[in-house]
Amino acid sequence: MGVWLHGQEPTGDDPLEELRGLATTAGARVAGSLTQRRDKPDIATYLGKGKVEELTELVAAKDADVVIFDNDLTPAQTRNLERAVNTKVLDRTELILDIFATRARTHEARLQVELAQLEYALPRLKRMWTHLSRLKAGIGMRGPGEQQLEEDRRLVTKRIGDLKAKLSRVQARKEREVASRTEMPTVSLVGYTNAGKSTLMNRLTGAGVLVEDKLFATLDTRTRKWDVADFGPVLLSDTVGFIRDLPHHLVASFKATLEEVHQASLLLHVVDVSNPEAEHQMEAVRSILAELGCADRPTLLVLNKADAVSDPSMLDVIRARHGVGIAISAARGWGIEPLEAEIARILGDGMVDAEIEVSAGNGKLLAFLESHADIRSRDYVDSRVALQCRMPQRFLDQIPMDEAAVRVHSHS
Repeated sequence: MGVWLHGQEPTGDDPLEELRGLATTAGARVAGSLTQRRDKPDIATYLGKGKVEELTELVAAKDADVVIFDNDLTPAQTRNLERAVNTKVLDRTELILDIFATRARTHEARLQVELAQLEYALPRLKRMWTHLSRLKAGIGMRGPGEQQLEEDRRLVTKRIGDLKAKLSRVQARKEREVASRTEMPTVSLVGYTNAGKSTLMNRLTGAGVLVEDKLFATLDTRTRKWDVADFGPVLLSDTVGFIRDLPHHLVASFKATLEEVHQASLLLHVVDVSNPEAEHQMEAVRSILAELGCADRPTLLVLNKADAVSDPSMLDVIRARHGVGIAISAARGWGIEPLEAEIARILGDGMVDAEIEVSAGNGKLLAFLESHADIRSRDYVDSRVALQCRMPQRFLDQIPMDEAAVRVHSHS
């Protein structure tokens, strides 16, 4: 069920296509659909009275087990709709939370999903207790359902507090872990769910990351070493896919997982350009990056699945609107060389070509150069070694001048 309010426009030929994809990912079989345009949502049922009757008839005719809305409903609207249609009603947020719960594999991801689910459920506990009789009586004589509801609220509130404390420790550890990776630049893949990020990760690093044609196939960040041609090694991270109207609870909960995005030297924004909704999906990703405080990160647009675009001029339209975009097919492996070249160019800003002469016995400095520089050649003369290097200026500045002779050739 999809409702478009005043000022909202349904997008694409099938405006409920994404909701169908979400429902299928959650394990549902779609039996039918309805849409409605309204100036504003009905305060009691979100839908108009006539549309509620139409929905009730459709549920009965299809023998449906659940109605899924492409909108966010209040607890009261959900409760009233369930009474009217006589079946379970889920909104978009609840559906996405359910998918995340089934996809969470690591301890960290499970904590994040549980927190988001409990924060969503807390104001809705009353609806969950409607099947218990609540005896109306004087003060101190409340019914068993009312007493249980209060107890549940206390338990849920305490659990939320415990989860937040655990996750803040996880996030602090993650920040230290990511910040300590100073030896290599980090590149993070971001993009709409199912844009092909994991396929690209596998293509570039041979990481063996799970690839499925399903929404939210990846929930946990994976990081692998990747040798970029004409640049050197970087750390490449695959992150959870974004989606429009991603529940705020989830964005907040997954901040630790997305720490790689926060500290990345470069974001690769992977877009499925074969999707008619590509522009809207790009906007959704930008919105979530802004919410995470990452809008100012250097970003390169990667136009994936370009081989499946029916009209190639679409690529030019996207580039005209959004700047440089490298067209690739991660599945087929074409366009990877131009992508690497552009990444090397961007990361190479601030790189320096230099000759560094150092004592052959200075093991500490030689180890530092091995870790932080791309060494092109070595020439040994007596007890000295001259290294032709390419390295970031910030690491060159850390070399003690009394231990080495440094001659900078050029900046690129």
